[in-house]
Amino acid sequence: MASFATHKCFDIANNNASVFFFLLFSLAMIYMHVAHGVEDKPILFIFGDSTFDVGTNNFLRSKAKANFPYNGIDFPHSVPTGRFSNGFNTADQIARQFGYQKSPPPFLALEKLQYSFKRNILHGVNFASGGSGILRQTGFNQSGEVVYLEKQVQQFALVRGNIREILGPAKAACFVSKALFLISVGSNDLFDFAGNDSGIHMGQEEYLAIIQLNYYSHIVKLYELGARKFGILSVPPIGCCPALSFANGGNCVTPLNDLAVAFYSAIRDLLRKLSSELEDLEYSLANTFAMTMTLLNDPLAFGLKDTKSACCGSGKFNGEGPCIKAPNTNLCLDRRDHLFWDLFHPTETATGLAAKTLFEGGNEFVIPVNFSQLISSY
Repeated sequence: MASFATHKCFDIANNNASVFFFLLFSLAMIYMHVAHGVEDKPILFIFGDSTFDVGTNNFLRSKAKANFPYNGIDFPHSVPTGRFSNGFNTADQIARQFGYQKSPPPFLALEKLQYSFKRNILHGVNFASGGSGILRQTGFNQSGEVVYLEKQVQQFALVRGNIREILGPAKAACFVSKALFLISVGSNDLFDFAGNDSGIHMGQEEYLAIIQLNYYSHIVKLYELGARKFGILSVPPIGCCPALSFANGGNCVTPLNDLAVAFYSAIRDLLRKLSSELEDLEYSLANTFAMTMTLLNDPLAFGLKDTKSACCGSGKFNGEGPCIKAPNTNLCLDRRDHLFWDLFHPTETATGLAAKTLFEGGNEFVIPVNFSQLISSY
């Protein structure tokens, strides 16, 4: 902190006193921000795949992009921002539950704005990348360039170093320990395992053990960087996605759903182990499989009329072609009554229901506490 201030003061001394006092005022506001938070809302650092991606892949040579219509049709000003949604995605909806307008921006977007990078990171960062996974190799065959979870953690390490430079060691440690670290990842790892062209030659139990070990190391690294509160989303019933169910008469593909259930058990055991080993680590684990199956079993209770077809796509159940603005693409008239937006992703309505459950749900959906209970001590 001293070297940062000395460098800035040296520059200011060669300009004028008014700029000097402006800098002092700005630093004071930063310290107030750290001491009191933003209206007692936790700062959010967000990691994962396309369920949380708010534009990271716009900056990559990736096949997994959503910065084109009809994506974003219900987003403010109908802008396709890179979210795999008709509007707000799960990261946004969780942020909105905390009182934010939407998710913090992507790390790669903030990195481009070097003049304001340090100021902006104090308000949270989203590192999530569509197509990525827990394993380094996940997604590359299907998606091209992605930011895998290990690299997302490395990006946070850079952010953590900058926070230390701004606030000093003690205040930076306090700041990060009060932040909430959200992670939604794993579906692409399971898709890769189930795919015929994945090149993975091992059994399910061995593969899940490798995933568990890698996930363990990523969370431990975040812990070493100061993270203490984690909100973890498991994998939903991926066998029910239109991209897979269309070939099964619109019915869910059971082996993939069984894999998702096994993944949840592995992550549940992992988090229990971590909480017993790492002092002050707190977490909420969302059983998104159970949450989604509740919607599927009684859709009308949640205002949903179609839980099989994608709102945007083509072919059977709109599950055979991507959501693009093309002559053969179908776009449903009422996005509010569909569970699925495209081949794989939920609608804004569905993500809103999920976020509400994360905050208010009981132990059948979130363990050992829900998100509101997790941050109650903030």
